Amino acid sequence: MFENCFEMVFLAGFVAGCAIRGVYTRRDRQRRATGRRTSAVDAALTGLAGLGLLVLPPVYLFTGWLDFADYGLPRWAGSIGAGAFAAALWLLWRAHVDLGRNWSPWVEVREDQTLVTEGVYRFIRHPMYAAHLLWGVAQALLLPNAIAGPAMLIFFIPLYLFRVGREEQAMLDHFGKPYRDYMDRTGRLLPRWRR
Repeated sequence: MFENCFEMVFLAGFVAGCAIRGVYTRRDRQRRATGRRTSAVDAALTGLAGLGLLVLPPVYLFTGWLDFADYGLPRWAGSIGAGAFAAALWLLWRAHVDLGRNWSPWVEVREDQTLVTEGVYRFIRHPMYAAHLLWGVAQALLLPNAIAGPAMLIFFIPLYLFRVGREEQAMLDHFGKPYRDYMDRTGRLLPRWRR
């Protein structure tokens, strides 16, 4: 079942990541949105990202269906992947903690939403997207399979590109100048270094 220790590292991180997201998804169901901006394209891209994140890795780990696409990776790649996964999980958890009840899995504004600019949000506007991209890199380095390995990146990047502008426009529409000022101080995925 597990060809190498890095597959076990991936599985442990996968379970931890699902637990983090599960706690906040359960909390999210109790709140109402005032301005949801979800389209059929958004829903389809979210489903594809789920395929790359939640479906293909377990299929690879627990069945032999994708074995034909296996390849070798050097040990250093798995070590970098483990570090990237640890960073992704920390960033995902920290972003959820900092956002608190302001989080939603969709592009929407909540009735009592506040603008969060502290914690990891002090440095980047979209730490959850950054966490998922790091997760995708980790997955590609921990699962030596041409289908399951890069699946998260392949399916998540289109969702990110489709969503991030819409999400920022929703925040601008709701918060106005304070969000514009926040955008000027921070980077989307990486901190903006000042001289």
